[in-house]
Amino acid sequence: MSAPETSETREDSLPSTEAVARHRALFRAVHRRKNPRLRQSDITVTTDVQVKRAVKATALGNAMEWYDFGVYAYLAVIIGKEFFPSGNATAQTLSALATFAAAFLVRPLGGMFFGPLGDKVGRKKILAMAMIMMSSATLAIGLIPGFATIGFWAPVLLIFCRMVQGFSTGGEYGGAATYIAEYAPDKRRGFWGSFLEFGTLIGYTVAAVLVTVLTALLGSDGMQSWGWRVPFMVAAPLGLIGLYLRMRLDESPAFQKMEEGGGAAAEEREKKSFKESLAGQWPALLLCIALVAAFNITDYMLLSYMPTYLTQLGFGETSGLMSIVVVMLILMALINSVGRLSDRVGRKPVLLAGSIAFFVLALPAFLLIGRGGVVPVFAGLLILGLSLVCYLGTMSSALPALFPTDVRYGSLSIGFNISVSLFGGTTPLVVAALIGATGNNLMPAFYTMLAGLIGIVAVLCMKETARKPLDGSPPAVATADEARELVETQRTA
Repeated sequence: MSAPETSETREDSLPSTEAVARHRALFRAVHRRKNPRLRQSDITVTTDVQVKRAVKATALGNAMEWYDFGVYAYLAVIIGKEFFPSGNATAQTLSALATFAAAFLVRPLGGMFFGPLGDKVGRKKILAMAMIMMSSATLAIGLIPGFATIGFWAPVLLIFCRMVQGFSTGGEYGGAATYIAEYAPDKRRGFWGSFLEFGTLIGYTVAAVLVTVLTALLGSDGMQSWGWRVPFMVAAPLGLIGLYLRMRLDESPAFQKMEEGGGAAAEEREKKSFKESLAGQWPALLLCIALVAAFNITDYMLLSYMPTYLTQLGFGETSGLMSIVVVMLILMALINSVGRLSDRVGRKPVLLAGSIAFFVLALPAFLLIGRGGVVPVFAGLLILGLSLVCYLGTMSSALPALFPTDVRYGSLSIGFNISVSLFGGTTPLVVAALIGATGNNLMPAFYTMLAGLIGIVAVLCMKETARKPLDGSPPAVATADEARELVETQRTA
């Protein structure tokens, strides 16, 4: 996960006069100090070694989360037959997708529970707690007897486990994005933040590969009989590895700085409830909800719903999954470059490019997919994937920058999970229902175009945050020399 240092990146790490001015102005405005001079001790210095360790543990946890969700999405047809009464195959698939969506109903509750707690006790502890709950619930799904064995209790237990997954996930993304954003230097926050979604793609890819290999080895009958349980049981060792890495982390520098500040500001923060602290964040929350809606509709469309969609079009299960896997591998090769690009040109241009691409290219992409055949299907998936990578490489750094440090985890978790619940997790169910009601296989294209339009409006309303300190936090740099140069530049200004 490390990136080779080049002369370009070394040069890019040196602060420009304009960047220093922005650092100084924002720092003064946030802290309202009587003495406006920025001291070297105020500046956060996090080396590449420290950031890499934090990113690895956080991204692996995120990979674990999306491995769990990916496995369920890729096995939705089998799960429908296993846990719901026999009958119409479409009804069984819709029941399984409805259970997939049910987990998203409790995600805002998880965000409301874990997020404010993470702003009080720290990011590290809450991320570890979320990991334990997620991996335990995923393992439990693999152990539940089917409908033929325990009848009504099979879907009940499945829904309960999905609810636990959803609740724990409510504290995962907001905390992980916050943690990486608070650890990364200001000028490379986009690059380091992109590894969080790199972890997402790893989780989906591992899930897809494992399901594909098992299907090839066991066949449809073997998978329906017992093979589908194996991917869920793999969650246990993966969860233990992720938990071990997270427990070894230090608290994020921005949270430590806030805690060490003490004084009247700390006392005031303790007295205020989270609801009171959140009162001034409504514009940022609404913007977060809109951005996440555009991001997650397109994300779940490609990574979660597409295997089911391809199967319903008559495309082979194995061929469809492998096409998606190849697209995800291409995105993994590009995502960090997109994150680095957002550090240079800004978050807004990259996000706007992705939104416009979805609005313009969704219909051609789904027309290609509808033609069938390996080449047209892959071409359509690749068009969607290359549009999505603009979001994947940028959102993890753009979203945390919307909120101040003292309410960042909670605000982001609540806004993110409300939007995911309303728009992201329901995408497979809504699109499948629209196709069933209209008989039009292009409904996914129209839904994707709607997401692109939402993204365009949201991006035009957001402020540029690239290469700037996080709201409520001092400037963050990669070396002590850079910190000294910031202070020296201030003195000579």
